[in-house]
Amino acid sequence: MIPRTDLPADLRLDTLAVREGLPPTQWGENSEALFLTSSFVHPDAATAARRFANEEDAFVYSRFSNPTVTMMERRLAALEGMGGCIGTSSGMSAILMLILGLLKAGDHVVCSQSVFGSTIKLFQDFAKFGINTSFVSQTEPAAWRAAMTPATRLLFAESPTNPLTEVCDIAALAEIAQAGGALLAVDNCFCSPALQRPVTLGADLVIHSGTKYLDGQGRVIAGAVCGPEDLIASKFVPVMRSAGMSLSPFNAWVVLKGMETLGVRMQAQSARALQLAHWLQEQPAVEHVYYPGLPSHPQHALAMAQQSGSGGAVVSFLVRGGREGAFRVIDGTRVCSITANLGDTKTTITHPSSTSHGRLSEAQRLAAGIRQGLVRVAVGLDDINDIQADLLHGLQAPA
Repeated sequence: MIPRTDLPADLRLDTLAVREGLPPTQWGENSEALFLTSSFVHPDAATAARRFANEEDAFVYSRFSNPTVTMMERRLAALEGMGGCIGTSSGMSAILMLILGLLKAGDHVVCSQSVFGSTIKLFQDFAKFGINTSFVSQTEPAAWRAAMTPATRLLFAESPTNPLTEVCDIAALAEIAQAGGALLAVDNCFCSPALQRPVTLGADLVIHSGTKYLDGQGRVIAGAVCGPEDLIASKFVPVMRSAGMSLSPFNAWVVLKGMETLGVRMQAQSARALQLAHWLQEQPAVEHVYYPGLPSHPQHALAMAQQSGSGGAVVSFLVRGGREGAFRVIDGTRVCSITANLGDTKTTITHPSSTSHGRLSEAQRLAAGIRQGLVRVAVGLDDINDIQADLLHGLQAPA
């Protein structure tokens, strides 16, 4: 049996973020060890046979079991309030694992039409294998209910969405899923467990791109699926053993250490984002600001209830002048990093229509509300006054 860290049962999130994992080795290290090994040695052939047959709990082969990866998985599961977690090579591979582990030909999925562009494409691609997806309004539970069929096995939501920060009613979707005999999976990338724990609202599974806020410094690619321990073991571990969308031990270690500062980073970055959102509302070149922390946001009250009273660290805004106006703002920056990644301590800026959602058709983008004038800013730990001054170059530039 792989031992567990000896911790009290009632620890709070910030303590779990620095303590949960595996016990230290015989050397008593305080910072978690990094196990860079592809395989593990067994004392004899019979023991090896038992371990490969899952008759004895042990580390076997780093494609599907590694101490550093297990430490990361246990820590993230604890933060999400889940019994189990499986790390993957990226956030998209976590969604791929979700599909491969839960669905078969003839099954049906209901998904928000406002999720990340690659997520939409991935679900669409599985139509050729007989798994069909209905895309519905993120914010209308009635639309989700109407899309349910006897073949529906999964509801997939992202809250808030990328990039318009639309918030879904997780509890309402959980009721719909349960009534239809389906599971609800929630992508918690934008909030992280520091702000939102979907399991407390009825979600069955939580998806993460560890690349974003869990790492927090834009260093590695990582993903994870969190859920009940028996579901992780029965549905997803076999997929990992066969398909091998494995999280590397080094990347797992980086994410593990990143989670130690997750709470303080999310508080600081969210506070800066709120300040930026208020400032953007006052700029003549800005037509609309999308941020759950603003009272003007359509799901503001729901977001405050679900997200610990915080709007998160991502602000999107619609610039007058369409694509040309958006490019003018982005190209006018000298401090913000022009990149589609988010969750970094450095503030990033991007044009979603041509980057994160560039593979979708214009009709699909418009259905999700993503217009050519939209700009997304993921606020980091830069001084927000410097970020405002940086954006002002493009916002005040002549057309």
